Amino acid sequence: MELSTALLLGILLLALLWKKLSRPKDFPPGPLALPVLGNILQLDFSNPLKNLREFSKVYGPVYSIYLGFTPAVVIREFKDLKEVLVNKGIDFADRPKNRTLEAICDNRGLVGAPYGRAWKEHRRFTLSTLRNFGLGKKSMEERIHEESVYLIDEFRKNQDTLVDPHFVIENAVSNIICSTVFGRRYGYDDTTFRDILNVIHEHMKMVTGFWCQLYNAFGFVKHLPLPHQKIFRNFKTVYAFLGKVVEEHRRTRVPGEARDYIDCYLEELDMEHEDGHKSNFDAENLFTCVADLFIAGTETTSTSLEWGLLYMMTYPNIQEKCREEIDKIRGDRDHLDYDDRVKMPYTQAVLQEIHRFASVVSLGIAHAPIKDVQLNGYSIPKGTLIITDLSSTHYDEKYWKYPNEFNPENFLNEDGELVKVEYFLPFSAGPRVCPGENLARMELFLFFTTLMRHFEFHWPDPKSPPDITPVFGITQKPKPFKMRLVPRTSN
Repeated sequence: MELSTALLLGILLLALLWKKLSRPKDFPPGPLALPVLGNILQLDFSNPLKNLREFSKVYGPVYSIYLGFTPAVVIREFKDLKEVLVNKGIDFADRPKNRTLEAICDNRGLVGAPYGRAWKEHRRFTLSTLRNFGLGKKSMEERIHEESVYLIDEFRKNQDTLVDPHFVIENAVSNIICSTVFGRRYGYDDTTFRDILNVIHEHMKMVTGFWCQLYNAFGFVKHLPLPHQKIFRNFKTVYAFLGKVVEEHRRTRVPGEARDYIDCYLEELDMEHEDGHKSNFDAENLFTCVADLFIAGTETTSTSLEWGLLYMMTYPNIQEKCREEIDKIRGDRDHLDYDDRVKMPYTQAVLQEIHRFASVVSLGIAHAPIKDVQLNGYSIPKGTLIITDLSSTHYDEKYWKYPNEFNPENFLNEDGELVKVEYFLPFSAGPRVCPGENLARMELFLFFTTLMRHFEFHWPDPKSPPDITPVFGITQKPKPFKMRLVPRTSN
């Protein structure tokens, strides 16, 4: 009798689990999900892009998978990505529930906050403040030129040895956003700052890994001594660093004389408190916005620049052709201006090809519908996790002349003129488009052309070509590499 009861309970439990993992009516199709685990074991979290591509061949450009008990809809191919990000951008502008984000930032700030009044106000305030401190203006360009001098000097110190460019580039790029948000830059010999950048670099890889996804799927995992615990330790380290920066601003700021983004936010807090009404601006949101700007303003652009150097060594003929155009337009000036880019179609094509081929933020940031929506004839409930595979359109054979190779001709017409490509989405699109897109493009152009002006970049071992296989994470980074610098004698 006891055996039959246990058997019956087991059958009922399996039935409940099966129902839990059965796709609702009119939900996008997808691979069979295992009880409890869903499709987790079918995904290679060291780089799931191949798995997502293979599923798409069977189930189409809009399909579903289960991460534990959590259903997720994967969007691939340009037509459907445009529908989600642009045509129905507001409908899909929310963020899904995510245990890691909730634990780290309590769904505040610019990146993880749900779509609504608080997020809109913070995005509007942030864009306005960054513009006031030079975003898109000549003053920001001058700031990048000033940092370029430090960058070139640092590379020159090591030109007689093989150079790992990772930290120097990351530090240089980070100093641009730090000067705007913190009001200061950090020297390349600052070991504390280097440690913080290393923690961020590690974090961007870990949050897409297996252990973090296991925690997102099963909340009880939080309390187990598993590798995902390091994510929380890392963020405590970053928050302690940022906490000192914010506290220093509280002590030293002069009301009415804002030096940077943090001062402006503190002034906003003063005004809100004087009005006496409930505000979406508070100390917690300040902290999260500063973290979002610091991390996003460092990681993606520095990664793109590293990829640029690696590709230039992999394809020295492209490096030389790019340099010829840079020299021609620069003339006898010390450096190029950002406005010069309109006369440099080949260099612009190279920079856009870096974005396309590296596809640095390959899966974007997860979206969610703000209400029940229809897509491609499927019904997608409010709050469903939406994975936008931006890399799928970047390698689509329908759109590119050379989809699977690094080739600037992908962005040039037969006359060598730069062409605008609609299906190019390095910064996503729609309401949640990256707010730092213009700054990222300016930084990449000015840093890249300055480096090309001062150095030739060579791979150390001609017999063993560079490995351009990416390391997957929120940002796809190149594997660590070293390069040989040859100073240009003409300079």
